[in-house]
Amino acid sequence: MPITPATATHSSSNGTAEAILLELVDEKGVTIGTAEKLAAHQPPGRLHRAFSVFLFDEHGRLLLQQRALDKYHSPGVWSNTCCGHPYPGEAPFAAAARRTFEELGASPALLGEAGTVRYNHPDPASGLVEQEYNHLFVGLVQAAVVPDPEEVAATAFVTPAELAERHARDPFSAWFMTVLDAARPAIRELTGPDAGW
Repeated sequence: MPITPATATHSSSNGTAEAILLELVDEKGVTIGTAEKLAAHQPPGRLHRAFSVFLFDEHGRLLLQQRALDKYHSPGVWSNTCCGHPYPGEAPFAAAARRTFEELGASPALLGEAGTVRYNHPDPASGLVEQEYNHLFVGLVQAAVVPDPEEVAATAFVTPAELAERHARDPFSAWFMTVLDAARPAIRELTGPDAGW
């Protein structure tokens, strides 16, 4: 899919389209500037702040989302509950809660920080690069989700065994296993040993 200006803008409070800026960081996660969203993802990529959310139901099942088919980056692939980028100056926790509600129509009943992970993942399909300093969050969702179809094509709650089966069969985001593995200690603490994470 061609990259269009609309994929890199959002509506401001006065209704005009504004370019989306990301927060550039150094290897320790210290803010060093900003860059327009698409420019930050052009090869070789510029290291920027991001977040990934993992929400679970009362049975210890992970909520996955399939990214909308018309997204310019990694369309149609399965990934963790929610991921994205804070606006410059926005706390990662606030951004994670905001985007979870915007994409899935649900506010987490509990959301805790689970550390950070830094990675470099090229996306062969789009030619874009994820150079990210990613803040991880795990939590519980207790209300039914109402996905925004412009963001999310489908959702599924999965056990570890069901995730393994789906991961072997369906396309997943390039960053999924990296962020899942980094979040596992906090996930196990949240879901308990019987959940199998």
